[in-house]
Amino acid sequence: MVELSKNYGVFSFLIFLLLSLASQLSLARPSKELKPCKHIVLHMHDVIFNGNNSVNATGEAVTSLVGLGHFFFGQVFILDNPMTKDQNLLTPPAVRAQGFYFHYMKTGPCAGMAFTLVFNSTESKGTIDVMGSNYFPAKTRYLSGVGGTGDFFMARGILEIETDGIVPFE
Repeated sequence: MVELSKNYGVFSFLIFLLLSLASQLSLARPSKELKPCKHIVLHMHDVIFNGNNSVNATGEAVTSLVGLGHFFFGQVFILDNPMTKDQNLLTPPAVRAQGFYFHYMKTGPCAGMAFTLVFNSTESKGTIDVMGSNYFPAKTRYLSGVGGTGDFFMARGILEIETDGIVPFE
């Protein structure tokens, strides 16, 4: 009887090992299919609706200020921003960033962001999901690419963000 329980433990371990290896192998795709994109440079144009710019606006506050602290604390913004390959807002978008961000720091300008990069062109089709914390005063910030679809199936990586310029509300 003791001999059987020892074998059962070894047998369970082997099954666990085989299942672990099988799951690793099933996620791996043949190397010929993998064509990773290591670097894309895009420019996001976030034009917040101010009551007068409905033609050019790409995002809007959907909540009011809550009155705690400064820096838009508690405010939520919805976005559908064009992203271009150059800095010109009038260039046809290569990608759209669709999602939301919310200001959650009472003592500084910081937003939690969650949006999807939507690619729909002859070059690429699919999405990349992005989320993270964006502390605006930092010269360079990083958000996480946490998944994707289509040409970006199971994408993951880091998005580096730098602000080119800010035009205040009028």
